[in-house]
Amino acid sequence: MSHAMQFYINGEWVDPIVPKAIDVIDPSTEEAYAKISIGSKADVDVAVAAARKAFETFSQTSKQERLELLKRILTAYKARYNEVAEAISKEMGAPTALAHQAQAAIGVGHLTQMIAVLENFEFEYLQGTTLIAKEPIGVVGMITPWNWPINQITCKVCPAIAAGCTMVLKPSEIAPMDAIIFAEVMHEAGVPPGVFNLVNGDGPGVGTALSSHPDIDMISFTGSSRAGVLIAKSAADTIKRVHQELGGKSANILLDDVDFEKAVSKGVLNCFSNSGQSCNAPTRMFVPERANEAAIAIAKKAAETVRVGPPAADGTTMGPVVSQVQYDKIQSLIQAGIDEGATLVTGGTGRPEGLNRGYYVRPTVFANVTPDMRIAKEEIFGPVLSILTYKTEEEVIAEANNTVYGLASYVQSADRKRAQNVARQMRTGNVYINYPGGDMNAPFGGYKQSGNGREWGQWGLEEFLEIKGIVGYEAA
Repeated sequence: MSHAMQFYINGEWVDPIVPKAIDVIDPSTEEAYAKISIGSKADVDVAVAAARKAFETFSQTSKQERLELLKRILTAYKARYNEVAEAISKEMGAPTALAHQAQAAIGVGHLTQMIAVLENFEFEYLQGTTLIAKEPIGVVGMITPWNWPINQITCKVCPAIAAGCTMVLKPSEIAPMDAIIFAEVMHEAGVPPGVFNLVNGDGPGVGTALSSHPDIDMISFTGSSRAGVLIAKSAADTIKRVHQELGGKSANILLDDVDFEKAVSKGVLNCFSNSGQSCNAPTRMFVPERANEAAIAIAKKAAETVRVGPPAADGTTMGPVVSQVQYDKIQSLIQAGIDEGATLVTGGTGRPEGLNRGYYVRPTVFANVTPDMRIAKEEIFGPVLSILTYKTEEEVIAEANNTVYGLASYVQSADRKRAQNVARQMRTGNVYINYPGGDMNAPFGGYKQSGNGREWGQWGLEEFLEIKGIVGYEAA
């Protein structure tokens, strides 16, 4: 890729001020297949200055102008769609089908949804004699993760463009190649110079420079709760808006009236999707005590249908996890589950049979898990499911909420009203009833240590706006 060693600043591809390169690793082979440049505070300063200058004019553009720009971005993105999907498959190990049908597809989804939202969005309205004006917050620093890379880029960039903000993006240095293609898409779409800027780098270098920068008005971060704490502290001195979507340990409550064959099987496969590397993955499955043995047998059968292998291989349904660091963390937590006395139903430590290289993890199910075990409390971010039991509905609601996280939860029941009642009691930003289809306009974000603020659709757009009240705007 011709721009891999450059940054996109002020409408141009530029070299880093201080040259420094790192390898990009293919997790299916553990071998480097590309290099990118790593930025520094000096690069961030240049990018922020460009964004600050561009904000003077871009913030004054009309809604129609921004709508036309989003439509051009959508057209340019579709033209590069296959390249985006292939880049994601290579850099983070997504199976080919998942990369094309979900990972790259969600970029189209966010662009399409934001166009629809913006067409009907009112930035000004009268409240009595006061004009309520919603205005762009300013320059936004964006720090995005590797697990759903284009999803998190587009669900931040799209509303920022719609609002009239300018931005500096730091994608994950682990999976940066799709972001470079996306920057090329922005250029091809005619985004005005300085509106969108890309600086590759790591957290201590570029991430800290962004979150602490006095000329950045908002930081939008998706990643671990540990990193979120550091970013919030770094941003505090300049009292900028901090939006964060962080970790999760989502409960999947199977009430006693469900079809257990369907509910358990779907829960297992949902947990293992994207190699378990989703912040809202349903990793804690709660089943009634009386159904425990049946649930274990169903979970074992479902888990053993997963085919782990190279992303491009025929029949692969689960690729590797993204890195050596992630692999080692997951192995450690699987071992902790064994050591703490959980029942290993299937999977376990080490690679699946026949895979000697690559960060491949065995799809793992634990049963008879208790709430005090590490696998029940910590975000594993890998294909590891914990099955816990409960006696009463009140007990399972309390235990599902007994976590520092609050991103998502899942409720399965044959009685929709019963499921709705449980859903209202969950302390999570999202609740999914009976494995529904996706909703691109549903607010996405969490309670507690899963973050603050919301993304997706109109909720994402609101995050990038300041509210001004002009009192006495109209005579009584």
